[in-house]
Amino acid sequence: MIESFIGFVILLGISFLGIPLAYATLAVGFFGFWYVRGDLMGAVTLSGQEIFDWATLFGLSVVPLFILMGTLIQRANISDELYEAGYAWVGKYKGGLAMATVLSCAGFSAVSGSSLATAATMARVAMPPMRRYKYQDSLAAGTLAAGGTLGIMIPPSVPMIIYGIVTETNIGSMFIAGVIPGILLTLSYLFAVYFRVLSKPELGPPGEPVDHSEKMRTLYKTWPILVIFLLVLGGIYMGVFTPTEAGAVGAVGGFLFALSRGRMWSIGEIIHVFSDTVIVTARIFIIGGAALIFGQFLNYAGLSGELVDFTDSLNLGPITLPLVISIICILMGMIFESIAILLLIVPVFLPSLEAVADQSMIDPDLYLVWFGIIVIIVVELGLITPPIGINVFTVKSVIPNIDLTQIFIGVVPFVIADLVVLALIFIVPGLAVLLPSLMF
Repeated sequence: MIESFIGFVILLGISFLGIPLAYATLAVGFFGFWYVRGDLMGAVTLSGQEIFDWATLFGLSVVPLFILMGTLIQRANISDELYEAGYAWVGKYKGGLAMATVLSCAGFSAVSGSSLATAATMARVAMPPMRRYKYQDSLAAGTLAAGGTLGIMIPPSVPMIIYGIVTETNIGSMFIAGVIPGILLTLSYLFAVYFRVLSKPELGPPGEPVDHSEKMRTLYKTWPILVIFLLVLGGIYMGVFTPTEAGAVGAVGGFLFALSRGRMWSIGEIIHVFSDTVIVTARIFIIGGAALIFGQFLNYAGLSGELVDFTDSLNLGPITLPLVISIICILMGMIFESIAILLLIVPVFLPSLEAVADQSMIDPDLYLVWFGIIVIIVVELGLITPPIGINVFTVKSVIPNIDLTQIFIGVVPFVIADLVVLALIFIVPGLAVLLPSLMF
């Protein structure tokens, strides 16, 4: 088991040297497995097999479709119009531009499925006007980093797809389950901004008021997002589409929307969009394969078994077991990317979760859906907490002339908001399972 902790330390160290986390995870997993088993060819064979099995998993075919949909929507510059609509409605209030950023992040998340894409896109759109209105960097950048996390809760969500594949949970049910928690998280972020500027008004001065006709005009321009969102989720909920088919329908809708905005009429633009989709998809597959190899190293080093034995010895119930797993995921989230956490932690504890559901006479399908929402919120926390808050570093990469410490200070109110919503989901599981329960 000591080898596992040494592996984590080495992984953290080489990550801080600037090596991409996926490659660092792959290297530590490969050499760690080689060291534990003492078999170089075994390590080579296992690594190749894990990567091949992951890359050829049929269920992952839905991932590039939703990424393509988000890329097409992004290409149509809908992010500018979402922010414009948000500013028109709430910009005149203290902290209004930050609230507009949260709302536009929520809207963009409904068609992107990626927290990094949401954070990077909205940082380019929202940071200049917030600086123009003298918003302090901590509030502005903190809002962008936290708002981006909505991309993995508000469906469609790539981490939800990965969770569904790992646990064999219906992906459509996961998407539907994310609607109410996604709304709650958005509202909690708005309240976080409100209470932040309530105590320190200088953090977010009010913007210019907008008349009613202009508000309606900006709202009308965002209708394609609502149509695509309802088409994709509505089709899944009503049983018209499978998630894969819904991704294809959403991608076609995104393409038509881009065409209507004067985009995607040239071969160059089409190549650019598809190459971006391939690059993002490849990154996800690399992270997934690396995480699986690292997970095998942890299994053979004994850490996975020790964790399961420890939690089983506590005789935890259907609420306390997910609570303990959430604490472990929060600690893992300080190091790993969201997909890596799902692939490392969820398979380890899945048998224990299913056993607890059976013992407690709980519907295992709904129980795993509820737990999935819990895990997604916990993963959100990992995206904005140090030392490796990936969304924080994404905002930093888009806005290089900002202090990293200021961003981490700015996300504190949103971390509290995440914890409040997490507590609500624990206390009232129906918030997560009400809608999917109507599908079974």
